[in-house]
Amino acid sequence: MTSHAKPAGTVPAAADPAGTAALPQLAHARNPGMALDLDWVASARANSSAIARRAAQIPARRSLKGDWQAAWLARAATLIDLTTLSGDDTPGRVRRLCAKARQPVRADLLEALGLPAITTGAVCVYHEMIAPAVEALAGSGIPVAAVSTGFPAGLSPFALRLKEIEASVAAGAAEIDIVISRRHVLTGNWQALYDETRAMREACGPAHMKAILATGELGTLQNVARASLVAMMAGADFIKTSTGKEGVNATLPVSLVMTRAIRAYRGATGHKVGYKPAGGISKAKDALSYMALMKEELGDEWLRPELFRFGASSLLGDIERQLEHHVTGAYSASWRHAMG
Repeated sequence: MTSHAKPAGTVPAAADPAGTAALPQLAHARNPGMALDLDWVASARANSSAIARRAAQIPARRSLKGDWQAAWLARAATLIDLTTLSGDDTPGRVRRLCAKARQPVRADLLEALGLPAITTGAVCVYHEMIAPAVEALAGSGIPVAAVSTGFPAGLSPFALRLKEIEASVAAGAAEIDIVISRRHVLTGNWQALYDETRAMREACGPAHMKAILATGELGTLQNVARASLVAMMAGADFIKTSTGKEGVNATLPVSLVMTRAIRAYRGATGHKVGYKPAGGISKAKDALSYMALMKEELGDEWLRPELFRFGASSLLGDIERQLEHHVTGAYSASWRHAMG
């Protein structure tokens, strides 16, 4: 049943501060990890048909209109890891992206909505682009995230993957998005997955670690559930769906499995782990569905950048376009909201 009622816990756009970028470790105690519990991992199950039914209900049950939709979309803008991961990236492109991260929504639109200035959650780049990103974001409070460990395949020699993490942290990255070895999941070698991920966490030092599971290459939702648990046991601060380079990236069923693993881990350890869906989320309406899932499964705390991020770039353009429609009553051309 579709509801147009005000969602519990939200506030009108005119009063919602929307949120600003903040390093997760400054707001929450980091997940220290725990010893690998193979019994817990083996007991993890995923009922695919039930998960599909539940995931299908999420966009159908939440319908946000008017000021409520604008407030949620403004919040969504603050949850984006604004990303460029292309072979033709240049310092100029990264600087333009960073300027957009500083002001993701036009000032006149924010003023019309009664909102203060906002920023995106982070800017995510390859190692070579860390320096221009750090320089462009100086004084903004927006962290630079770097993809690492042989991204996207994660098949380079392990010692080199650790060195890559260390080099990115030394270059100024405050967050590191690592990729796990998918073969360990597909062969059920959970000890190897744990040991590698734990070593990556140690290499990150003070930098926040997001573990990319590449869920589209893990075969089953049960594997997704088990890999999520192992990554958190190894100390991941966030678990992330995808590199964005797989054939299938973020989906609501996968997100449901991963958020429930986060909920179970918090219940068992007391530690909060963040979640980052990435790849294929380009429309504002899709962002609202993911946010509704987070609210229903994990609560309002997971609607802030400290515990939830979108890995995206074009998503921000559509969010700004929808906010302009809310203010003016007319849709502008999508090219007017370019990201880089």
